Amino acid sequence: MYKERTERTDKTKGKREEKSRYIPKRRPCPFCRDKIEVIDYKDSAKLTQFISTRGKIEPRRRSGSCAKHQRALAIAIKRARHLALLPFAPEHIYKMGGLPGPIQQTPPTAK
Repeated sequence: MYKERTERTDKTKGKREEKSRYIPKRRPCPFCRDKIEVIDYKDSAKLTQFISTRGKIEPRRRSGSCAKHQRALAIAIKRARHLALLPFAPEHIYKMGGLPGPIQQTPPTAK
């Protein structure tokens, strides 16, 4: 007479099985695609593609690189920063005056 509450109707069961989850197609790693074995830290033009506007290293999901090349990329970016080939901080912060510059000392006045 009464249906049990634990039973589902055929309508809801069919809809859930039909609905599939969207799985995006993974882009190939740009370094694997071009068959680059070693990431050159001196190639600052190539490395700037993998740095955000805030000056941070882009994550794998955004850069599209594989784990092996992402590790090598991070090391190359850090080396280039250490040798002043790439900035540590974004340039627009310096232009806006957000970071302090060198401290200027005023000469003492005579009394």
